Amino acid sequence: MLQHPPRGRPAIYLAGPDVFLPDAELIGERKRTLCVHYGFTGLFPFDNQVPAGPGQDRAIYAANVAMMQAAWAGIFNLTPFRGPSADPGTVFELGLMAGLGKPVFGYTNDKRDLIARIPGVVQGADGIWRDASGHMVENFGNADNLMIDACLAAAGPGIVRIGGGGALDGMEGLQACLRLAAQFCQDKGMHLTAS
Repeated sequence: MLQHPPRGRPAIYLAGPDVFLPDAELIGERKRTLCVHYGFTGLFPFDNQVPAGPGQDRAIYAANVAMMQAAWAGIFNLTPFRGPSADPGTVFELGLMAGLGKPVFGYTNDKRDLIARIPGVVQGADGIWRDASGHMVENFGNADNLMIDACLAAAGPGIVRIGGGGALDGMEGLQACLRLAAQFCQDKGMHLTAS
């Protein structure tokens, strides 16, 4: 069951492979600034201060899960990363937040269907599409795996596709999702304080 926005400036968890980019902190700042513009508080994974050392990976995981639990909603950058599909960590976070019943919004800066991004895909005589290794490739016209697209469609308007040439740091998709989140709040009768 979707949670209603809290009073004040609702917090939105900003997930995506952006954290792996060389200018990740700058990207996080740009995203947080856009959130304020639309009346939200942006929570970027780099906001967590996790000391280096043994167990750092588990500490990062725990801190990010706590941040997602505290957030009202999540926005997910599902632009392909290290291959034809979205970053697996981001997909996990999408599933977690959807499972917690929180509003989820997602975007990709690559407008192509998933099947168009997988090299060597051919349709066999049996009508089934297969990749170069002979593995079946789903062809539902989705931006990514059906579980990702269906999750976002079940939660609202579905995945936002922006023609950003696949750039991971593009902000148009985030802005489109922030507008959708603001409309969601308006539909629930909540007034947002935008800057």
